[in-house]
Amino acid sequence: MPTHPVTTKENWLEARLRLLEAEKDLTRRSDAMARMRQALPWTVVDKDYRFDAEAGEVGLRDLFGGRSQLIVYHFMFGPDYKAGCPSCSAIADSFEGVVAHLENHDVAFVAVSRAPLERLLDYRRRMGWTFEWVSSAPGDFNFDYAVSFTEAQQAKGVVANYRQEPPMDQAATAMPTQAILEGPAKGAAMSGVDLAAYARERPGMSSFVMQGGVVHHAYSTYSRGVDALWNAYAWLDRAPKGRNEQGYWWRRHDEYAGA
Repeated sequence: MPTHPVTTKENWLEARLRLLEAEKDLTRRSDAMARMRQALPWTVVDKDYRFDAEAGEVGLRDLFGGRSQLIVYHFMFGPDYKAGCPSCSAIADSFEGVVAHLENHDVAFVAVSRAPLERLLDYRRRMGWTFEWVSSAPGDFNFDYAVSFTEAQQAKGVVANYRQEPPMDQAATAMPTQAILEGPAKGAAMSGVDLAAYARERPGMSSFVMQGGVVHHAYSTYSRGVDALWNAYAWLDRAPKGRNEQGYWWRRHDEYAGA
């Protein structure tokens, strides 16, 4: 049975100081990456995207709520889903605490999904969330920002996370069966859809900015690009055993034993 090294306090401190230097270097590189992200050129949003919101039909500029910046979380909740993606749900648990801070720093926040608004709001009530959540079902928003795909696109192979993917059947064949069962297939089952329908939605976040009365797209990230938004991972990365993942271990917060 493997055991972890045990040492003296003096040796531990020596090792910790070496790690501290590596952590400081990572922090500096992360700061540099943030500056690169903010230096990206913007593109004009020239479509009049429409959304179903609690206040009625709204446009993208309405989601700014009078602020100059907007962050959108692309929540995986397709039109056929019976419940929101468990991974997106785990990430969304942290939204409640941060929205007030964003809004008071000139940044609006909204989650966007393709499921009908009523289903989104029912699920939000179940989860005990209050952040704004709108449906993009009336338009092309999800498709244009590469977080939703049609069956035809899926059959040919979608461009996701800025890379061309193989057709759905080839992608499934390339993955080990166990990896599918413990990953995407598990998420699909927990969302009440088959694997193909589940994979037609993807997680991500996008940011927009208002300048001179014109909406611009500033940034989008997908896949593991949203890991940094998953607060539980930040904590687990500092736990003694790290993420220590054994398959698809997480659940919606009301599905754990004793919840």
